[in-house]
Amino acid sequence: MVTNQASIRRNGVQDYVSLRTTAVLIAAYTFFMAWFFITTDNITFAVWQGLFSGIAMKVFTLATLIAVMIHVRIGLWQVLTDYVKSAALRGTVQYVLNIIAFAYVAVGLFVLWGV
Repeated sequence: MVTNQASIRRNGVQDYVSLRTTAVLIAAYTFFMAWFFITTDNITFAVWQGLFSGIAMKVFTLATLIAVMIHVRIGLWQVLTDYVKSAALRGTVQYVLNIIAFAYVAVGLFVLWGV
């Protein structure tokens, strides 16, 4: 008999739901930005700054940046566990790529809220 034990570690269902949720958010942001570029005749700095000066757009962009980081973390973990057999190498590569993903979010946060 299998018992359900509470733990801090992720499970397959949580990874599946997280990947699908973040993918939907990333797709929504991509479609919105594509719609913005298609429907805006002349994109100037003032128009671009006006788009990102609203709180809703800042929150949407920040949520998308965090979604990209979560998507990258889970996706890289899945790919690396399949193709990198050495635990030390896999851990090192995961660590470096997770630091890079976090740095992207951090830089995006400073750029986004600096507008």
